[in-house]
Amino acid sequence: MTITATVVGAGPNGLAAAIVLAQHGVRVTVLEAAETVGGGTRTAELTVPGLRHDICSAIHPLGVASPLLRELELDRYGLRWRYPEVELAHPLDGGEAALLHRSVEETAAGLGADEQRWQQVFGPVVRGFDAITDHILGPILRPPRHPFRMAGFGLRAAPPATVLARAFHEERAKALFAGCAGHAFRPLGSPGTAAVGTMLIVSGHRHGWPVAEGGSQAITLAMAGLLEDLGGNIVTGTTVRSLADLPDADATLFDTSPGGFADIVGEALPRRQRRAMRRWQHGPSAYKVDLAVRGPIPWRDPEIGRAGTVHLGGTIEEVTASEREIAAGRMPERPFVLLGQQYVADPSRSAADLNPVWAYAQVPHAYEGDATAAVLAQIERFAPGFGEQVVATHVTTPADYATYNLNYVGGDISTGANTLRQLVVRPTLAAYDTGISGMFLCSAATPPGAGVHGMCGYHAARRALHHLGAAEKPGASGVRPG
Repeated sequence: MTITATVVGAGPNGLAAAIVLAQHGVRVTVLEAAETVGGGTRTAELTVPGLRHDICSAIHPLGVASPLLRELELDRYGLRWRYPEVELAHPLDGGEAALLHRSVEETAAGLGADEQRWQQVFGPVVRGFDAITDHILGPILRPPRHPFRMAGFGLRAAPPATVLARAFHEERAKALFAGCAGHAFRPLGSPGTAAVGTMLIVSGHRHGWPVAEGGSQAITLAMAGLLEDLGGNIVTGTTVRSLADLPDADATLFDTSPGGFADIVGEALPRRQRRAMRRWQHGPSAYKVDLAVRGPIPWRDPEIGRAGTVHLGGTIEEVTASEREIAAGRMPERPFVLLGQQYVADPSRSAADLNPVWAYAQVPHAYEGDATAAVLAQIERFAPGFGEQVVATHVTTPADYATYNLNYVGGDISTGANTLRQLVVRPTLAAYDTGISGMFLCSAATPPGAGVHGMCGYHAARRALHHLGAAEKPGASGVRPG
């Protein structure tokens, strides 16, 4: 008897879920509303012909660290990771910049009086990182296989980012950590915000912050190629609005927001679960500015030109103030801006002397104003004369993101606010189980959350396989839950 499953959504998590199911002999069909797979990992020529811009996700420290993606050997399907000489730069006024290298020691050596402290804080976690990655990238409420290593990570992850930053004496180390913690889209004084900063720094030291050659879409195109080789079927241009749009299947997995799932299943969802899905909170938004730039960016510190990623936020006090403002619904004068120089690692993104520059500001949820000037001002602040090199500009507002991907409610590209409650209850204590037999949630609203790692899909597929009673198949994913 053939076991069947349907997956709604062909983003990284939907495709990951479909691959794991197909590896176990389940006949899988993926339904995608857009004309191409990808979700947050699509790439397009947004400014001028020949320049390849990542539409949303661009830099992939969690992609290269993901136990699932590493096991899938996606290089067989064309995925090539490309690494910059410097993983990350965080410039400060006055011309100096803190640099994150793959080497803990090299990074620490550039942090002055904090050299030893940086090694003490992050070195032990880096050395044991691969043993705990599958636990970190999964549900929090489960016993770890390596409790002592997890305890070491937890001691650094649990406090507010502003508290962990007190381990350092000088501004460079504080700012470098704060910029990484800022990826949480939460006030840095909130409990648990140190987790994101620690995770990204440790992943950078262990695996780097690479880009996908040719654009982020190479990741999901490779996943789609593997799925098709496993016998899976992908149908694009198909929007699922209700249960009537779904084929009969033994299991159905939804790479959707909790509210989107509730909209699809309607009254079939038990009242308690419906309340949980409807009260899921969405967080601050992204306001993105893609630029075609002639030549390299004229950074005050030339070392920044070697970095794949640049955090533009100034001191830890500035980053903290910006995150606090956007969480309160106010647009900061100097927003925290994340800038990608993907062409540094992957010259195939460029055309002649034109380079694509990817930058977005964190802004209040569903922000309706124009943040373009604020984004450009933050770049100009650390790279005087930058504006004179800009040839073309393309803006993606929070409303544009919400239209582009229904999971990005109000422009929230994380598919949910990273509040302490929602870090644990994602979106219920049952995580991937929805309250409807045979239906599971596999989006970034489930553990471990946002990022191109596929682990939300992996864990949801494991829950579905348990429900289906599917037998292990030779060659199936051997990633072990932590």
